[in-house]
Amino acid sequence: MSQHQPTMSCCSSSNFDEYQWVINVGRALEKELEDGDEDPVCIFTVPKTLMSSHPDTYTPQQLSLGPYHYLRPDLHEMECYKLSAAKKLQNQLHRRHNFENLVEQLIKLEPKIRACYHKYLNFNAETLAWMMALDVSFLLEFLQIYSLKETSSSSRVVTSRMSHLLDYSKRKSVHHVILRDMVMLENQVPLFVLRKVLEFQYLSVESADDMLLSMIRGLAKELSPFKTIELPKSQKILEHSHLLDLLYDIIVPKVEEPVEISEDFADQIEADIRLESEGFGSDSNYVKQLLNEIWNMVSQRTTGPVSLLIKNISSSVTIKMKFSWTILSTLLHISPDDPINTEDEGSTTSMNKPPLVEEITIPSVTELSNSGVSFIPTRGNISAINFDKDKAAFYLPTISLDINTEVVFRNLTAYEISNASGPLIFTRYIELLNGIIDTEEDVGLLRERGIILNRLKSDEEVANMLNGMSDSKAIRLTKAPILDKVIEDVNKYHGSLWMVKIRKFTKRSVFSSWQYLTLFAAIVLMLLLAMESFCSVFNCYRIFHNDFYEG
Repeated sequence: MSQHQPTMSCCSSSNFDEYQWVINVGRALEKELEDGDEDPVCIFTVPKTLMSSHPDTYTPQQLSLGPYHYLRPDLHEMECYKLSAAKKLQNQLHRRHNFENLVEQLIKLEPKIRACYHKYLNFNAETLAWMMALDVSFLLEFLQIYSLKETSSSSRVVTSRMSHLLDYSKRKSVHHVILRDMVMLENQVPLFVLRKVLEFQYLSVESADDMLLSMIRGLAKELSPFKTIELPKSQKILEHSHLLDLLYDIIVPKVEEPVEISEDFADQIEADIRLESEGFGSDSNYVKQLLNEIWNMVSQRTTGPVSLLIKNISSSVTIKMKFSWTILSTLLHISPDDPINTEDEGSTTSMNKPPLVEEITIPSVTELSNSGVSFIPTRGNISAINFDKDKAAFYLPTISLDINTEVVFRNLTAYEISNASGPLIFTRYIELLNGIIDTEEDVGLLRERGIILNRLKSDEEVANMLNGMSDSKAIRLTKAPILDKVIEDVNKYHGSLWMVKIRKFTKRSVFSSWQYLTLFAAIVLMLLLAMESFCSVFNCYRIFHNDFYEG
């Protein structure tokens, strides 16, 4: 577990201020009565199921923005740079205003700011306002890199103390560390706070919105893996909750009408999954049950020749039979000590099997390519994904993968899981990539087709990154119609090829035949064991020897 986990909670019981809590609750109730509508929560904590696997991708490593990680001592060294940015902002304010006037304006927004956060904030109004003022000062100075890139590059002289952090070439490692911290779910700042600060600075709503629009459009172009997306230029882009919400809205399409998924084909996929994952083990249950029944019947007999045989078996024979039975049990996966409860095993298998909706079963890029499927890059976001059955063409949007991609992907997934009320489309898109990419060869094929622009060290690193994101399966998925339809079409096409049908038929036939051969061999082995035990008691050699000479 990483040391950067958010263990320094701002609402821990050790520093809980009851008096301040009462004030905050009363103020929030008054604000709600005045406004009539409750502000929606938009800044969440990362679900524990995700945080436990890769905490470093969800918790800031150098820069804290907002209240969630403000009390972490390992991030306090950035406070001096925030103060430097605040001094620069203060020098740019109109003569009639100073930085304290800005804080007073933010104090008026305190209930609205507090309502954005999912977690209770144990800060008073003034502390929260100063925190936001310092964080936004730093954030706006950092974002000017992207504003200047989109507008002009003439005035890139930075006079503040944090000049070494503003890397216009974007080559310094510290720049990318800050960039990754800025996109994390728990490190978001409400976008209306940035608008308010710029409005206070420029004394004009229009000028402030134009500057902020230029900044966040440049940032979105830098962070979005879909480089061919046409970014919106309207003022509506400023109505998003925060920077991560904006990035999510650009990448993920709006779902309007559901797409029907064939239930018959879903059943066929489920059968294929069972065949692939269980194979010999599932059908061998019948062999296990039969052999256990035979053993129980023999061992429980109390009368007749069998009982006499069992009573007269010497200890050496017993050890020999137990050893042979252990070997047989190992081969057939049978517990030599405990009998199999077929009802419990069946229920356990059914209970442990994940639902079909959480499984994306789709051939890899290499398998599809060998089956005649061509991969064609498209412009746009996830909505551009499509499969043409007539042309056997798989259309995928071009994505650029770099050192920031994993953090962006994981935090977009966490935000979707925490906030989305509809289908988890982005999460399903990550599962789709994980399904079609198994090895570096798959990445290489997509890179050659122009679908993946690899900015990492190797194709293997890309494959490991995407396959390592499968921990999102810890979250129960919902149906994503636009992607599920594509997956269904791909599987239908691949499953209809005669080579694939022959391979599936052969696999089923081999597994089926193997069960009968195993059953036959097991029965023969049991008979030989019984014969050996019988002869060790009644001296079969002497009987057969006498019969031979008498004959």
